[in-house]
Amino acid sequence: MDVHSTAAVQAYKASRPATEADPNESTSQGLKATFRDFAHTMEMGEQTALAAMSGKADPHSLVQALAQTELAVETAVTVRNKVVEAYQEILRMPV
Repeated sequence: MDVHSTAAVQAYKASRPATEADPNESTSQGLKATFRDFAHTMEMGEQTALAAMSGKADPHSLVQALAQTELAVETAVTVRNKVVEAYQEILRMPV
């Protein structure tokens, strides 16, 4: 094993998986950060669209901003649907 492979293995072991919860962050802080990121993505999409309409932004940045906004909205809708589905499952549980 060469030095680069060893360094890559050590870096991989040291990194935390994306799905692992941060023990120092509470659920409410995580949700607030997620909502802030969503709002920021929506705001940046709107600003880019306005700039493109006034000729201050190129079409490529407009398409990129719209794609990011679309992905954020689709993700939010998917999460909402999963929450509603889980709530309905809870309601169907016998007491």
